Amino acid sequence: MSSIKSSLYRMQSIAKISASLTVLALFATGCHSIRITEPQRTATEQLLLSTAIDQAVKDIDLSSLKGKTISFDGTFFESYDDGYAVGTIREAISKAGGRLIADRGAADLIVEARAGGVGIDSRDSLFGLPELDIPIPFAGQVQTPEVALYKAQHADSIAKFALLSYEAKSGNFVDATGSMVGKAEFHHYKILGFINWRRTNIPEQKPGA
Repeated sequence: MSSIKSSLYRMQSIAKISASLTVLALFATGCHSIRITEPQRTATEQLLLSTAIDQAVKDIDLSSLKGKTISFDGTFFESYDDGYAVGTIREAISKAGGRLIADRGAADLIVEARAGGVGIDSRDSLFGLPELDIPIPFAGQVQTPEVALYKAQHADSIAKFALLSYEAKSGNFVDATGSMVGKAEFHHYKILGFINWRRTNIPEQKPGA
């Protein structure tokens, strides 16, 4: 009889230890987290600008550069995300048949780029109740949630560039693009607090992308 009690006692002890280990494992798993470092600029902001840049250069006519050796001059090109903008313009020159070279003295033509502006305009509208900070005596402040019957958040970007090409040796005018303008939009809407949809021409942000 004592041996049965002893066996039962051992089984109970093993069960308690197993339960304790399981609880500890659950707590350890629940407390585990992965730290993700986020950049200062959002992906949507960067995509808005790069999409506007793409749109500005998309339909440009650079047929006058075909078969010519080209030295690109970005001295007067200053804009937000200028690295992407310059790379996109250089790609357009190459696709048009211009041969990009680093040696200015050996080039047939100089292509000079300038930026008229690259940026984002945003505006929000809300029909409903915004978040409010309500003071509570002896307890500080309590923030009430936003109640949106209708809410719209609009972000529109624009990029404006121009290119001038001239003969490297004589400096004579060859061609000018005039203003190259591209736009991008990201509009988000909410109705009754939970019905959401968006409208955008950013390829990477379209539903299903």
